[in-house]
Amino acid sequence: MKAKLVLTDIDGTILPRGERVVSARTVAAFHAALDAGLVVGPASGRGYAWVPGFFGGDAACCATALATNGMQIYLHGEKVMEQTLPAAALERVRAIAAETPAAGLVCFDDSTPLLVAGTREDLTRAFPVYGERCVELGRLPDFDVVKANAFSGADEGAMAELVERLNAEVVALDVDRAMPTYSNIMPRGWNKGTAVAWLAERLGIGLDEVVVFGDADNDLPMFEAVPNSVAVAGATPRAATTARWHIGACEDDAVASAIEALAAGEWPFSV
Repeated sequence: MKAKLVLTDIDGTILPRGERVVSARTVAAFHAALDAGLVVGPASGRGYAWVPGFFGGDAACCATALATNGMQIYLHGEKVMEQTLPAAALERVRAIAAETPAAGLVCFDDSTPLLVAGTREDLTRAFPVYGERCVELGRLPDFDVVKANAFSGADEGAMAELVERLNAEVVALDVDRAMPTYSNIMPRGWNKGTAVAWLAERLGIGLDEVVVFGDADNDLPMFEAVPNSVAVAGATPRAATTARWHIGACEDDAVASAIEALAAGEWPFSV
C-alpha cells in the first residue's frame, strides 16, 4: 500500500505538551516525504498564522495544511479554500457563553486571540498561551471570523454541558471537544474529515491513498473519513478506538518514524 497524502494533527501528535516547536526529526521526516513525492502537512485546529512557527519557520513543512479544523485549506503554498462562521450563529454562542459561569468565547484576528466573552483568567485556565496573548474585546469583531473557540475556566463537566447546549441551540454550528475545557467551532457538517475528503478530491486521489495521524476527539471526523487513520499512544479513548492503526507516543517521535517509513515506500502499520 502506498500513501500519496499524509496529514497529521499537531498538538499532542507531533508537538508534545508544553513544547512550542516540533522536533528536528519531525521536520526532517516531512522533508523526506516531500522529496519522495508525497504531499504532507499538518491538519490542526490551530489557525494557519500559528502553524509555521511550530516548524521553526520552515514553510515547506506546512505549504500543504488543513488549519482551523479544515476551515482553511492550503495546497503547495496556496490557500485554496476558506470558510467563515455565520455571524448570527456566532453571536448566539457569544450570548450563551456570556451567561454561563466561567465560560467564554475567543475569536482570532490571524494569530491574535480576541476575547469576546468571558474573562482573561478563565481563558488562561483553559488555554494558557491564548490567555497570555489575548486582546479583551467584549464583542464580536467587525470582520468575518474563521477561527473561534468556546472555553470554560471551570472543569471538564462544565465544558461538556456547555458543548451540549451549544450544539442543541445553535443549529448552524458544530462544537467539538478538542481539549477537556476548550472547544472548536465549525459550520455544521464541516470538520477535518470533510476537509480531508475535499483535499483528496482536489488532488485526484482516493481516500485509501491518504494516511492521517491524530490524538484527540476533534480528529474523529478525520479518522472516520480515512481508512488509514493512526492514533498515537496517549490518544483519547474515542480517538484510540476509532483509529485503524496505533503507534508510539508523540514524545518519542512516533509520527516522524512512520512518515520516514512511508517516504521510503514501506508500510509501518500492523494490527
